[in-house]
Amino acid sequence: MSQEALEGPDLRGERVEEALGRSEEFLAFQDRLSQVAGIDRPVLIVGERGTGKELAARRLHYLSPRWEGALVALNCAALSPGLIESELFGHEAGAFTGAVQRRAGRFEAADGGTLFLDEIANIPLEVQEKVLRVVEYGTFERVGSAQRVEVDVRIVGATNADLAGLAGEGRFKRDLLDRLSFEVLFLPPLRDREGDVALLANHFAARMAFELGRSEVPVFSAAALAALETHPWPGNVRELKNVVERAVCHAESSAIGHIEFDPFRSPYAPRPRRPAAEEGAEAQSDAAPQGPAERTPLKEAVRDLEVRLLREGLKEARYNQKEAAKLLGLTYHQFRGLYRKHKDALDT
Repeated sequence: MSQEALEGPDLRGERVEEALGRSEEFLAFQDRLSQVAGIDRPVLIVGERGTGKELAARRLHYLSPRWEGALVALNCAALSPGLIESELFGHEAGAFTGAVQRRAGRFEAADGGTLFLDEIANIPLEVQEKVLRVVEYGTFERVGSAQRVEVDVRIVGATNADLAGLAGEGRFKRDLLDRLSFEVLFLPPLRDREGDVALLANHFAARMAFELGRSEVPVFSAAALAALETHPWPGNVRELKNVVERAVCHAESSAIGHIEFDPFRSPYAPRPRRPAAEEGAEAQSDAAPQGPAERTPLKEAVRDLEVRLLREGLKEARYNQKEAAKLLGLTYHQFRGLYRKHKDALDT
């Protein structure tokens, strides 16, 4: 489940999560979800990974007239095709090897409530036929049985796949898609939720600091906040949570100035090789007889070193200044200060 949430008690005293956001796109989605919740029809929730599809399904259930019933979830991508049918519809004793007793499936567990089918595109075609029968007639048979079981279940499906395209390729039943798509809700990706990155980042940072037992609330520098807001967030809220919690964990104080987006970036990456001509010239210089040393003034030597390292860092980072700052072990502000100081030399 996405952690894009605040926790609080529901009407039954249980702790549930509520979505957090203030952008127009986020609020428009929540309004539409609230309108659909009261209509007892199947719903499809479409969104990229990490956008909070299960959280949306949970909210849909608790806003519906079925809120007192069970909310049962199944991640269809987490099971092999051979197990999904048994997991959904249950089985009789002896139906297959290892089935030592009758077992109810998720449809029976969700009777009177909501069944959330995450990654619904992963359901095999032969099982989709049985799901269609439940949607149309409210009946099915357990695996290994011919006895009909009646249930009253609202199906909420979620996917990041193009179900219409899959149906056109024959990989998803068109009849089932038609029955499930009474309403299709599209979750907005984080990159399109203007203003929500800062809100969520501060929320996750404060919660992480509390978890670590720190008394001060973390504060992002202007550069760190700018980096967060300009990142494309392919993993959406889930990725943002990981990035922010990592930054809080690594920070030595409540001030957060460095953001590590890629935890797999090795600190031991190979250094860029110098041109062969430079290496040859250095070798010749080393082999030449040494006369009285002509020392370069310290300030000039430091300037030359800074210019050379800035050039190498920019070249390796493909002239992305934020990436170059990371490669050089500098904050973005430190890098910009050096860049402005040596801009004339770097432009030559």
